Formats: sequence, C-alpha cells, structure tokens
Amino acid sequence: MAVYTVHEPPLRSGAVAPDPERFVFVRDGFNFWAFLLTPLWLIWQRLWSVLLIYLVATVGIAQAIHYAGVGAPARLLVMALISFLIGLEASTLRRFTLARRGWRNVGLVSGTNMEAAERRFFNDWGAAGPGRASRSASNPPPPSLSPAPALNTPIVGLFPEPGASR
Repeated sequence: MAVYTVHEPPLRSGAVAPDPERFVFVRDGFNFWAFLLTPLWLIWQRLWSVLLIYLVATVGIAQAIHYAGVGAPARLLVMALISFLIGLEASTLRRFTLARRGWRNVGLVSGTNMEAAERRFFNDWGAAGPGRASRSASNPPPPSLSPAPALNTPIVGLFPEPGASR
C-alpha cells in the first residue's frame, strides 16, 4: 500500500472553506521519473528553487570532478547518484515547496493507489465536516508533558536507583 500526505491549499480571498478539488496528494517513496529525468521532473512539478539548487550543484560538482582529472565513467556515476538522491527525496522536496507556498499538511492516508487514497481521505473528511481541516480551534493542542508518576517497582536500565550517580 502506498502512503500519501494530503496538502490543503491556502484559502482564496473570500473563501470560507478549502476547495477539495485543489487538495494535493503526495505519494511517499521513491519516484522513478524524478530519478530518470531529474531536470524535466523538477520543471514539471514547478520546483523552481530546487531546480536552481540542482543545476548549480551539478554544474559545480561536474566542474570539480573534471578539474580533479576523474574519468568519464566516474563522472557519470556521480551524476547518477545525485539523480538517485533526487528520486529518493522527490516527495520531501514537493512537500517542502508546498509548505513554502502556504499549503498545510492536513493528513496522512494510505491506499492501493491514489484514487483509493483520495476516496478514503474524503470519506473521513466529509464525515467530520468539510471545514474540519481548516479550523484550528477544533484541533485540540497536544496534552502537556508532565513527568511520569513515581512507581514502587524497581527501575530497569542503566541506573537501577533513582538519583544514583552516573
């Protein structure tokens, strides 16, 4: 099963609730097309800052390898490893760019494919109310962290007695 993160777009002017048609589902995992056609995939996904960083880094690394006198097979291997890294981190790069543009991560859903994941998310989202994801008042804050209550049983671990010296 594939795991997807769900991202809600920023509200348009005058809108009260988010438009479900504009939600974006980002699949977690290796992206083959980002590995195989890295610059074209970055353009297709409109990841402009990532594309700029990729181009500067690859040109710089290629020049450094060329001036170091490394052969063509090693240069090809280094460039393939960079593309492999982009393929591994493609979903993270998309999530980063969406967050920079003001999109909110509103959920995590799994499904056999994107259609099943969308159906599952919107069924749950619709049952809770369509404005659920955009209202911060309905999302309670996490419980405060308080120290665990003292136990009368012996402590198991490196420090068998509370307050013992290290």
